[in-house]
Amino acid sequence: MKVLIPSPLLSYSRAREVQASGASLAQLMEDLDRQFPGIRFRMIDEQDSIRPHIRVFVNGTQVHDLGQSLSTTDAVQIIQALSGG
Repeated sequence: MKVLIPSPLLSYSRAREVQASGASLAQLMEDLDRQFPGIRFRMIDEQDSIRPHIRVFVNGTQVHDLGQSLSTTDAVQIIQALSGG
């Protein structure tokens, strides 16, 4: 499925749009990490939760649960909030 990567994570993927697979959001994140080592840790914390500054949308709807089922036709967009002072 098509996955859109946010600009702050392009140092991992080197592409704004990538292909990945998984029957769930957790499996998708594992596949992304297999392809782009280290990217999962930037999005998922040690308790297997989506980090507070990351938003994940599946077909335009925000998803909060890594157990969310996915299909091969889904479009996933990852957005990273900017912070600073």
